Amino acid sequence: MHEVEAKTILSARNGMNIYRGCTHGCIYCDTRSRCYGFDHVFEDIEVKTNAPQLLEKALKSKRKKCMIGTGSMCDPYIPLEIDQKLMRRCLQIIDRLGFGATVITKSDRILRDVDLLQSINRKAKAVVQMTLTTYDDELCKVVEPNVCVTSKRFEVLMKMKELGIPTVVWLSPILPFINDTEENIRGILDLCIKAEVKGIICFGMGLTLRDGNREYFYAALDQHFPGLKDRYERTYKMDYEIPSMRSGRLMKIFLETCRAHNILCTPDDCFQYLNEFPYREEQPSLF
Repeated sequence: MHEVEAKTILSARNGMNIYRGCTHGCIYCDTRSRCYGFDHVFEDIEVKTNAPQLLEKALKSKRKKCMIGTGSMCDPYIPLEIDQKLMRRCLQIIDRLGFGATVITKSDRILRDVDLLQSINRKAKAVVQMTLTTYDDELCKVVEPNVCVTSKRFEVLMKMKELGIPTVVWLSPILPFINDTEENIRGILDLCIKAEVKGIICFGMGLTLRDGNREYFYAALDQHFPGLKDRYERTYKMDYEIPSMRSGRLMKIFLETCRAHNILCTPDDCFQYLNEFPYREEQPSLF
Protein backbone atom coordinates (compact mmCIF):
# COMPACT_ATOMS: atom_id res chain seq x y z
CA MET A 1 0.00 0.00 0.00
CA HIS A 2 0.97 3.63 -0.37
CA GLU A 3 -0.68 6.70 1.09
CA VAL A 4 -1.73 9.82 -0.77
CA GLU A 5 -3.38 13.12 0.07
CA ALA A 6 -6.27 13.35 -2.36
CA LYS A 7 -7.51 16.68 -3.71
CA THR A 8 -11.15 15.65 -4.06
CA ILE A 9 -13.25 12.66 -3.02
CA LEU A 10 -16.71 12.98 -4.61
CA SER A 11 -17.44 12.64 -8.31
CA ALA A 12 -20.04 14.74 -10.11
CA ARG A 13 -22.54 11.95 -9.41
CA ASN A 14 -21.67 11.75 -5.70
CA GLY A 15 -19.57 8.61 -5.91
CA MET A 16 -16.33 8.12 -4.03
CA ASN A 17 -13.44 5.70 -4.04
CA ILE A 18 -11.45 5.65 -0.83
CA TYR A 19 -8.93 3.19 -2.24
CA ARG A 20 -7.48 2.72 -5.73
CA GLY A 21 -6.53 -0.82 -6.61
CA CYS A 22 -7.71 -4.12 -5.17
CA THR A 23 -6.45 -7.43 -3.84
CA HIS A 24 -9.57 -9.56 -4.47
CA GLY A 25 -7.88 -11.02 -7.56
CA CYS A 26 -11.09 -11.44 -9.62
CA ILE A 27 -9.94 -12.84 -12.96
CA TYR A 28 -12.29 -10.61 -14.99
CA CYS A 29 -11.65 -7.28 -13.24
CA ASP A 30 -12.51 -4.38 -15.57
CA THR A 31 -10.84 -1.84 -13.26
CA ARG A 32 -7.48 -3.21 -14.41
CA SER A 33 -8.17 -1.73 -17.87
CA ARG A 34 -5.52 0.73 -19.00
CA CYS A 35 -8.16 3.38 -19.74
CA TYR A 36 -8.46 4.05 -15.99
CA GLY A 37 -4.90 5.34 -15.85
CA PHE A 38 -3.44 3.34 -12.97
CA ASP A 39 0.16 4.46 -12.59
CA HIS A 40 1.00 1.89 -9.93
CA VAL A 41 0.81 -1.88 -9.50
CA PHE A 42 -2.88 -2.73 -9.11
CA GLU A 43 -2.33 -4.68 -5.87
CA ASP A 44 -0.27 -1.82 -4.39
CA ILE A 45 -3.32 -0.10 -2.97
CA GLU A 46 -3.48 3.68 -3.05
CA VAL A 47 -4.96 4.81 0.26
CA LYS A 48 -6.60 8.23 0.33
CA THR A 49 -5.80 9.00 3.94
CA ASN A 50 -7.70 12.30 3.96
CA ALA A 51 -10.89 10.83 2.46
CA PRO A 52 -13.02 11.43 5.61
CA GLN A 53 -11.97 15.09 5.88
CA LEU A 54 -12.65 15.69 2.18
CA LEU A 55 -16.02 13.96 2.42
CA GLU A 56 -17.15 16.02 5.41
CA LYS A 57 -16.15 19.25 3.67
CA ALA A 58 -17.95 18.20 0.47
CA LEU A 59 -21.16 17.18 2.25
CA LYS A 60 -21.32 20.33 4.36
CA SER A 61 -21.18 22.40 1.18
CA LYS A 62 -24.16 20.63 -0.45
CA ARG A 63 -27.47 22.45 -0.53
CA LYS A 64 -29.55 19.27 -0.68
CA LYS A 65 -29.17 15.84 0.87
CA CYS A 66 -28.49 12.98 -1.54
CA MET A 67 -27.24 9.42 -1.81
CA ILE A 68 -23.47 8.91 -1.54
CA GLY A 69 -22.15 5.86 -3.35
CA THR A 70 -18.93 3.92 -3.14
CA GLY A 71 -17.42 0.74 -4.55
CA SER A 72 -18.04 1.24 -8.26
CA MET A 73 -14.32 1.18 -9.07
CA CYS A 74 -12.66 -0.28 -6.00
CA ASP A 75 -14.24 -2.35 -3.23
CA PRO A 76 -14.16 -0.35 0.03
CA TYR A 77 -13.96 -3.53 2.10
CA ILE A 78 -10.60 -4.85 0.96
CA PRO A 79 -8.44 -6.29 3.78
CA LEU A 80 -6.68 -2.95 4.35
CA GLU A 81 -9.95 -1.49 5.60
CA ILE A 82 -9.74 -3.68 8.71
CA ASP A 83 -6.92 -1.47 10.04
CA GLN A 84 -7.46 1.75 8.07
CA LYS A 85 -11.17 2.09 8.98
CA LEU A 86 -11.55 4.85 6.37
CA MET A 87 -14.84 3.44 5.12
CA ARG A 88 -16.23 3.32 8.64
CA ARG A 89 -15.20 6.91 9.27
CA CYS A 90 -16.88 7.99 6.03
CA LEU A 91 -20.09 6.19 6.98
CA GLN A 92 -20.01 7.93 10.35
CA ILE A 93 -19.86 11.30 8.58
CA ILE A 94 -22.68 10.35 6.19
CA ASP A 95 -24.76 9.26 9.17
CA ARG A 96 -24.06 12.36 11.24
CA LEU A 97 -24.84 14.75 8.40
CA GLY A 98 -28.04 12.99 7.36
CA PHE A 99 -27.12 11.77 3.89
CA GLY A 100 -27.91 8.39 2.34
CA ALA A 101 -25.38 5.72 1.42
CA THR A 102 -25.11 2.90 -1.06
CA VAL A 103 -22.15 0.52 -1.03
CA ILE A 104 -20.99 -2.02 -3.63
CA THR A 105 -18.89 -4.87 -2.25
CA LYS A 106 -18.10 -8.56 -2.52
CA SER A 107 -16.94 -8.81 1.07
CA ASP A 108 -18.67 -9.88 4.27
CA ARG A 109 -16.47 -7.35 6.08
CA ILE A 110 -19.33 -4.93 5.54
CA LEU A 111 -21.05 -6.65 8.47
CA ARG A 112 -18.69 -4.75 10.77
CA ASP A 113 -20.54 -1.56 9.89
CA VAL A 114 -24.17 -2.72 10.14
CA ASP A 115 -24.72 -0.39 13.08
CA LEU A 116 -23.96 2.62 10.90
CA LEU A 117 -25.93 1.26 7.94
CA GLN A 118 -28.93 0.76 10.21
CA SER A 119 -28.64 4.29 11.55
CA ILE A 120 -28.33 5.78 8.06
CA ASN A 121 -31.29 3.73 6.87
CA ARG A 122 -33.46 4.92 9.77
CA LYS A 123 -32.70 8.58 9.06
CA ALA A 124 -32.48 8.47 5.26
CA LYS A 125 -31.62 5.40 3.19
CA ALA A 126 -28.85 2.81 3.04
CA VAL A 127 -28.54 0.21 0.30
CA VAL A 128 -26.04 -2.64 0.24
CA GLN A 129 -25.08 -3.80 -3.25
CA MET A 130 -23.54 -7.25 -3.43
CA THR A 131 -21.93 -8.83 -6.50
CA LEU A 132 -22.92 -12.44 -7.19
CA THR A 133 -21.51 -14.11 -10.29
CA THR A 134 -21.09 -17.76 -9.43
CA TYR A 135 -23.49 -19.91 -7.44
CA ASP A 136 -20.92 -22.68 -6.89
CA ASP A 137 -18.49 -21.79 -4.09
CA GLU A 138 -15.67 -23.90 -5.55
CA LEU A 139 -15.85 -22.10 -8.88
CA CYS A 140 -16.15 -18.81 -7.01
CA LYS A 141 -12.78 -19.52 -5.36
CA VAL A 142 -11.24 -19.72 -8.84
CA VAL A 143 -12.78 -16.65 -10.48
CA GLU A 144 -12.83 -14.46 -7.32
CA PRO A 145 -10.00 -16.03 -5.31
CA ASN A 146 -9.21 -13.55 -2.53
CA VAL A 147 -12.64 -12.58 -1.27
CA CYS A 148 -15.42 -14.44 0.51
CA VAL A 149 -17.41 -17.00 -1.48
CA THR A 150 -20.98 -16.61 -2.68
CA SER A 151 -22.52 -18.45 0.28
CA LYS A 152 -20.93 -15.90 2.63
CA ARG A 153 -22.23 -13.02 0.53
CA PHE A 154 -25.68 -14.59 0.68
CA GLU A 155 -25.39 -14.52 4.48
CA VAL A 156 -24.74 -10.77 4.21
CA LEU A 157 -27.88 -10.34 2.10
CA MET A 158 -29.92 -12.32 4.63
CA LYS A 159 -28.54 -10.24 7.50
CA MET A 160 -29.52 -7.06 5.71
CA LYS A 161 -32.99 -8.47 5.11
CA GLU A 162 -33.27 -9.20 8.84
CA LEU A 163 -32.23 -5.63 9.66
CA GLY A 164 -34.52 -4.04 7.10
CA ILE A 165 -31.67 -2.67 4.99
CA PRO A 166 -32.51 -2.91 1.26
CA THR A 167 -30.17 -4.76 -1.08
CA VAL A 168 -29.38 -4.82 -4.77
CA VAL A 169 -27.38 -7.58 -6.48
CA TRP A 170 -24.99 -7.18 -9.40
CA LEU A 171 -25.32 -10.24 -11.64
CA SER A 172 -22.19 -9.40 -13.56
CA PRO A 173 -20.10 -10.53 -15.27
CA ILE A 174 -21.19 -13.88 -16.67
CA LEU A 175 -18.20 -15.61 -18.26
CA PRO A 176 -18.83 -17.56 -21.49
CA PHE A 177 -18.00 -21.27 -21.22
CA ILE A 178 -17.43 -20.92 -17.44
CA ASN A 179 -20.49 -19.75 -15.48
CA ASP A 180 -22.99 -19.06 -18.28
CA THR A 181 -25.20 -22.00 -17.39
CA GLU A 182 -28.89 -22.16 -16.59
CA GLU A 183 -28.03 -23.91 -13.32
CA ASN A 184 -25.79 -21.04 -12.26
CA ILE A 185 -28.25 -18.28 -13.16
CA ARG A 186 -31.17 -20.04 -11.49
CA GLY A 187 -29.04 -20.71 -8.41
CA ILE A 188 -28.14 -17.05 -8.03
CA LEU A 189 -31.72 -15.95 -8.66
CA ASP A 190 -32.95 -18.36 -5.97
CA LEU A 191 -30.60 -16.69 -3.48
CA CYS A 192 -31.89 -13.27 -4.50
CA ILE A 193 -35.49 -14.37 -4.03
CA LYS A 194 -34.76 -15.77 -0.57
CA ALA A 195 -32.96 -12.57 0.42
CA GLU A 196 -35.84 -10.45 -0.97
CA VAL A 197 -33.47 -8.16 -2.86
CA LYS A 198 -34.93 -4.93 -4.21
CA GLY A 199 -33.26 -5.22 -7.60
CA ILE A 200 -30.73 -7.10 -9.72
CA ILE A 201 -28.41 -5.21 -12.06
CA CYS A 202 -27.57 -7.17 -15.20
CA PHE A 203 -26.22 -5.68 -18.41
CA GLY A 204 -26.56 -8.94 -20.31
CA MET A 205 -25.06 -12.40 -20.05
CA GLY A 206 -21.41 -11.84 -20.82
CA LEU A 207 -18.48 -9.60 -19.96
CA THR A 208 -16.35 -6.86 -21.45
CA LEU A 209 -12.64 -7.05 -22.21
CA ARG A 210 -10.36 -4.07 -22.76
CA ASP A 211 -6.61 -3.61 -22.94
CA GLY A 212 -5.25 -4.39 -19.52
CA ASN A 213 -7.99 -6.61 -18.15
CA ARG A 214 -8.02 -8.81 -21.28
CA GLU A 215 -4.40 -9.84 -20.72
CA TYR A 216 -5.01 -10.53 -17.04
CA PHE A 217 -8.14 -12.56 -17.83
CA TYR A 218 -6.42 -14.63 -20.51
CA ALA A 219 -3.49 -15.39 -18.20
CA ALA A 220 -6.01 -16.64 -15.62
CA LEU A 221 -7.70 -18.81 -18.26
CA ASP A 222 -4.34 -20.38 -19.12
CA GLN A 223 -3.78 -21.13 -15.44
CA HIS A 224 -7.22 -22.44 -14.46
CA PHE A 225 -8.97 -23.40 -17.71
CA PRO A 226 -6.33 -24.71 -20.13
CA GLY A 227 -7.34 -24.31 -23.76
CA LEU A 228 -10.15 -21.86 -23.07
CA LYS A 229 -8.12 -18.80 -24.08
CA ASP A 230 -7.85 -20.17 -27.62
CA ARG A 231 -11.61 -20.67 -27.72
CA TYR A 232 -12.18 -17.08 -26.64
CA GLU A 233 -9.78 -15.76 -29.26
CA ARG A 234 -11.38 -17.82 -32.02
CA THR A 235 -14.91 -16.83 -30.98
CA TYR A 236 -14.51 -13.19 -29.98
CA LYS A 237 -11.15 -12.08 -31.44
CA MET A 238 -10.42 -8.61 -29.94
CA ASP A 239 -14.04 -7.65 -29.32
CA TYR A 240 -14.94 -5.41 -26.38
CA GLU A 241 -18.30 -7.04 -25.74
CA ILE A 242 -18.10 -10.78 -25.04
CA PRO A 243 -21.68 -12.16 -24.97
CA SER A 244 -22.49 -15.69 -23.96
CA MET A 245 -23.76 -17.94 -26.72
CA ARG A 246 -26.63 -18.71 -24.34
CA SER A 247 -27.43 -15.07 -23.68
CA GLY A 248 -30.95 -15.13 -25.12
CA ARG A 249 -32.10 -18.09 -23.06
CA LEU A 250 -30.40 -16.88 -19.87
CA MET A 251 -31.80 -13.35 -20.16
CA LYS A 252 -35.28 -14.79 -20.65
CA ILE A 253 -34.91 -16.78 -17.41
CA PHE A 254 -33.55 -13.72 -15.64
CA LEU A 255 -36.31 -11.33 -16.71
CA GLU A 256 -39.17 -13.77 -16.19
CA THR A 257 -37.94 -14.71 -12.71
CA CYS A 258 -37.43 -11.11 -11.60
CA ARG A 259 -40.83 -10.00 -12.85
CA ALA A 260 -42.53 -12.95 -11.18
CA HIS A 261 -41.04 -11.89 -7.83
CA ASN A 262 -41.34 -8.10 -8.21
CA ILE A 263 -37.59 -7.58 -8.39
CA LEU A 264 -36.33 -4.53 -10.30
CA CYS A 265 -34.49 -5.95 -13.30
CA THR A 266 -33.50 -3.17 -15.68
CA PRO A 267 -30.37 -1.11 -15.02
CA ASP A 268 -32.35 2.13 -15.39
CA ASP A 269 -34.90 1.08 -12.76
CA CYS A 270 -32.20 -0.12 -10.37
CA PHE A 271 -30.09 3.03 -10.70
CA GLN A 272 -33.14 5.24 -10.29
CA TYR A 273 -33.91 3.44 -7.04
CA LEU A 274 -30.30 3.69 -5.85
CA ASN A 275 -30.12 7.42 -6.55
CA GLU A 276 -33.47 8.37 -5.03
CA PHE A 277 -33.07 10.17 -1.73
CA PRO A 278 -36.20 9.71 0.41
CA TYR A 279 -37.22 13.23 1.28
CA ARG A 280 -39.80 13.10 4.04
CA GLU A 281 -42.45 15.77 4.33
CA GLU A 282 -42.20 17.66 7.57
CA GLN A 283 -45.19 17.34 9.87
CA PRO A 284 -47.06 20.66 10.25
CA SER A 285 -46.54 22.39 13.53
CA LEU A 286 -49.49 22.74 15.94
CA PHE A 287 -48.23 26.18 16.96
